[in-house]
Amino acid sequence: MEATDRAIFLQKVHLFHDLTDDQLLKVAERTYEVNFDAGEMILEQDTVGDSFYLIYSGKVRVVHRKKDGHEQVLATLVSGDYMGELELFSGELRSASVVADGPTLLLRFDKEDFDEILKRYPSIKPNLEISIASRKLARTMRFKWLYPDEVVYFLARKHSFFLLKVLILPVLGLLIPAFFLIWGTLTQSATASSIGVIALVLDLGWIAWSAIDWSNDYYVVTNQRVVWLEKVIGLYDSRSEAPLTEILSIGVDTDLVGRIMDYGNVLVHTFVGSIPFKHVLHPHQAANMVEEYWKRSQQIFEKEEKEAFKTVLRHRLGLLESTDENKELPEQERKSSSQSSYRPNFFKLLIINIFKQRIEDGDTITYRKHWVVLIRKILFPSTILLILLGMTAARLFTLALSPDLTFIYVLSDGTRGFDTISISLPLIMIPVFGWWLYQYMDWTNDIFRVTGDQIMDVDRKPFGTEERRAAPLDNVLGTQYKRVGVFGYIFNYGTVYIDVGSAQIAFEDVLDPAIVQSDINRRRLARASEKKKIEQINERNRMADWMATYHNNLDEFRQDEERKKPNSKSE
Repeated sequence: MEATDRAIFLQKVHLFHDLTDDQLLKVAERTYEVNFDAGEMILEQDTVGDSFYLIYSGKVRVVHRKKDGHEQVLATLVSGDYMGELELFSGELRSASVVADGPTLLLRFDKEDFDEILKRYPSIKPNLEISIASRKLARTMRFKWLYPDEVVYFLARKHSFFLLKVLILPVLGLLIPAFFLIWGTLTQSATASSIGVIALVLDLGWIAWSAIDWSNDYYVVTNQRVVWLEKVIGLYDSRSEAPLTEILSIGVDTDLVGRIMDYGNVLVHTFVGSIPFKHVLHPHQAANMVEEYWKRSQQIFEKEEKEAFKTVLRHRLGLLESTDENKELPEQERKSSSQSSYRPNFFKLLIINIFKQRIEDGDTITYRKHWVVLIRKILFPSTILLILLGMTAARLFTLALSPDLTFIYVLSDGTRGFDTISISLPLIMIPVFGWWLYQYMDWTNDIFRVTGDQIMDVDRKPFGTEERRAAPLDNVLGTQYKRVGVFGYIFNYGTVYIDVGSAQIAFEDVLDPAIVQSDINRRRLARASEKKKIEQINERNRMADWMATYHNNLDEFRQDEERKKPNSKSE
């Protein structure tokens, strides 16, 4: 491969985004090619880093070997990705091995060469710093909403300047407990010392809360989506995301202080608004990184589409045998019903899953509101029932111990009577229990459902009206969840907001809204992928038919042209 070819490849990698063509060529001359076959070890865990690799073609697996000998695949890297930069500059031992997953061509930089490149072209350094910081932070995080094949490329928090900013007041607040503690020591006042200790504990708690609150906001870019995680301890928890394929543009917004401190906002514009990466370090370099993976997703799609089209055309021309995989897949054969066939029976809802908040049956997932909502609904009737039960038990206990009182007594005319209180209390409990049952049924009937092709919000009043809102998964443009309030954070419930065109459907007060959001997004992406695949196959087949028709009639067209030539000469 010529150095110019390597330079063209390097131009697509965000690390070298700011270099000119001549500079890229000089960098490319410092690289050399290394080939690996499937299963070959490229980098070995617990060894010293002395090189930096870029994947030119093929793919590799990043594998971590645990102490018990078991291996865990951490990620799969593809063309355009790189590895080895963290250990190269930190001096640490490699934390994982890298194994070729098929024939792989790499471009290698030796440590000495790369150090020289960084000295000559310092604009590479901030790009590299972002990558190293992202990978270090990703090592400490485990996001349960990540898909098995999802790789985190970019992970950042707000600039550390904003940590210092939120710590100014609580740090200055330490002067208050210091004053009381000194006063109490000098005057031997136990009251002043106690106030100082209490103020110190509260202020230290404020400092800890501010630091943790700063660290809880994350901005994530994976090989599939962009994500903004926002959390306020005990009060608020939200995740906004959009697939890479839905990005429209990427911008950077900075102010004067931000330009001095090198922080700013990276604005990822999508069909339903912007996902802001607020106050991140090296904002322009971060934007370049996001843009690279966005464009890479587009290039991968175009490449796959071209290969698929060539395959279909070969079949149309008879150069390959036809297979079922390349036959047209009619849309109507893949359509599912507009409403789910899932109908949980009353016994299953009331007995088997009496308090269950997530019921999965086939391709349908049904969510109820959190049990905290149920407790709020049944709290009052349950309290009255308990009071009536207590009063009934106390009355029966009194009847059993009192020689003058009996449950059944004989009147002067010889008729028998019953203790009025003992009879009245259970009778009063009947309508109260009916009230309790009504509230429970109202809770069970307020459900949210995700099927293979749509989302539904069903609110049915017991023995009353039913309100149903539904939307196809194809129309879902974006999702967001929020956990608000102390109870929402402690008991892990909140609301998932689903943008459907100009409207919005809310799955209110559901358990673990992050998982609910992932369920919706997973099915939405699967549905969109299936629909797009059908459209692509139909379009490929249509274009292939036209091109095959042209090719098969090319001789006839040439004969017509030849017959026309003599007529033209005679004229």
